[in-house]
Amino acid sequence: MVFKRLLGAIGVGCPSVDTVLDDEAVLPGGALSGQVRLRGGGTAVEIEEIGLELLARVEAEHEEGESEGAVAFERYVVGGGFLLGEDEERSVTFSVTVPWETPVNELYGQPLGVVLGVRTELAVADARDRSDLDPLIVRPLPVQEAVLEALGQLGFGFRSADLEHGRIGGTGQRLPFYQEIELTPPPRYAHAVTDIELTFLTTASGLEVVLEADKRGGPLTPGHDALTRFTVRHEDVPVLDWNSEVDGWIRRVTEHREAYGAQAYVHSASHADHLAVHGSFPGTGATAVASAAGLGAGAVGGVVVAEVVDEIGDFFEEEEEEGGDDEEEGVEAEENEEY
Repeated sequence: MVFKRLLGAIGVGCPSVDTVLDDEAVLPGGALSGQVRLRGGGTAVEIEEIGLELLARVEAEHEEGESEGAVAFERYVVGGGFLLGEDEERSVTFSVTVPWETPVNELYGQPLGVVLGVRTELAVADARDRSDLDPLIVRPLPVQEAVLEALGQLGFGFRSADLEHGRIGGTGQRLPFYQEIELTPPPRYAHAVTDIELTFLTTASGLEVVLEADKRGGPLTPGHDALTRFTVRHEDVPVLDWNSEVDGWIRRVTEHREAYGAQAYVHSASHADHLAVHGSFPGTGATAVASAAGLGAGAVGGVVVAEVVDEIGDFFEEEEEEGGDDEEEGVEAEENEEY
């Protein structure tokens, strides 16, 4: 019996854990549900806690350059406090709410290259803790989809998407990182900007849309960045003329004369500002965003769907093996720096 406990302490014969999610994808602010399936090992053990962590691959800028690390941006306790018998099988169901600011990493079945994961942690008394890692797929909310749809209709193309560590000043941002979706401009704006970066900061009531334009310089003036933000509500989805609304945003940011870092312009959409009413969005515009960047056949930015799924496991597992905690602390050390 003493030898059996020793084997358990070094991980031999420990319980196994496998998390199965109910749905293929979730929405920001929506429910993430599933089952944590446990199987006992060679001896009964006390399961102290079952935890779920949401992880993201985040880029950070340093004086030495850029680095990337895994950041846990939400954690839940979904069970624990029971004895798991030898070879016993048990399932623990859960349903948790993901943060409203959870980044989007899939659009109309196309992965955007943003790596997210769900890590299950099993705290076991007198034995090595166990874990399981699963990909997390997040699709846009209707209001986010409406904005992307309009951008596609206006001729913008998708270039890339990533997660940047830091905060955007003057916004209600809650997470220690934000998502940037980089778009290529159509010909009508190409003379003014080289690209536009889009950030969604979502809450229960609506959406802050942050637009950053990389403005071209002239013969006597250097290029610079212009930052502008706008707000819309979830209930605005069926009532706004989104092409007109978003085109107005683009015109404001491209005409913005303030230098990068200035106080952002704030505009709240209201029903009185709009004459046309549209009730549905078929998705052709957002699909055009992907098509314009050559994102057909299940590839985004040269990353095939299956490769993205594999990358999730490879990245976070390497983080654990190579001292990812230290790297994450390095990322968190800059958390208070503003955009």
